[in-house]
Amino acid sequence: MSSSDQQPAPPRLAMPELLIGIGLLACAGAVAWQTLAIPVSPLYSKVGPTVFPYITMTGMIVLSMLLILAAVRGGWQPQEEKETPTDWKAMGIVVAGLVANLVLIQPLGFTAASVIMFVLVCYGFGSKHTLRDALTGLILALAAYFGFARALGVNIGAGFIENQLNTVIDAIIATLRG
Repeated sequence: MSSSDQQPAPPRLAMPELLIGIGLLACAGAVAWQTLAIPVSPLYSKVGPTVFPYITMTGMIVLSMLLILAAVRGGWQPQEEKETPTDWKAMGIVVAGLVANLVLIQPLGFTAASVIMFVLVCYGFGSKHTLRDALTGLILALAAYFGFARALGVNIGAGFIENQLNTVIDAIIATLRG
């Protein structure tokens, strides 16, 4: 039998990719569990406080199923990427950024904790532009904070920065109302 008569080997299960898919599915389960704990007032008609968490959960489930399917089919990484060694230092810096956000959000507030996380994650991905990353993180964090706090009325962790800006905004609004 010649080599052209042989069938290609079936794809092997890509275990790291499978674990990522299963981990994302577990996160979707945590989102569902926490969303079910949100009290919903009967005053809400169709759109209440659980709509966006359920949309997020649904997206996470779809993505996790696609990741698991890709893992069963051999994974989504090309062979060259699979052979690249893991940069543990970079991964440690990214994880440090995520942990810093969790630890600092209560004492410093959402914005400061998010900027620190953003800078560390950018650095972990190879950025050497700390000032630019901090300014970008600040803009994104303030937009997220005020989007939740002012537009939706949800406090996601006001700290010194948020309190100072809220004071300025309230003074401007009071002056305009005159």
